[in-house]
Amino acid sequence: MEIKIKYHNNRIDKIKQIKSGDWIDLRAAETVRMKKGDFAYISLGISMKLPEGYEAHVAPRSSTFAKWGIIQTNGTGIIDNSFSGTNDIWKMPAYAVRDTEIKENDRICQFRIMQRMPQLVFTETESLDSEDRGGFGSTGER
Repeated sequence: MEIKIKYHNNRIDKIKQIKSGDWIDLRAAETVRMKKGDFAYISLGISMKLPEGYEAHVAPRSSTFAKWGIIQTNGTGIIDNSFSGTNDIWKMPAYAVRDTEIKENDRICQFRIMQRMPQLVFTETESLDSEDRGGFGSTGER
């Protein structure tokens, strides 16, 4: 499956898929200094044209919080196929919980592509045909 990619910073390492994992690392395309409580959109220095019917899910790497003390503010970023122009540059919205510095080319987040959800039709009903599990937060054990 081909993905067209435009690099906006030639100093960051090129994206590559690794053999042991489904997520692909993304890098900071700029050095960013943040104070505790700061918010910033950290440029990832790339634009992509995803395959038709797919979207990208972007999430922090498992080491991101420990290394830099930043949290991706929207939990998981969703980049749909319409965000695919040459200058639609991917960014990570980050909140700092301590003073930190993210350096250009640091691996700060990761992505994978997923098929988009099909069109759905919601039909209102008075009851559902399944047995109740016991409410929200229940494994069904009583």
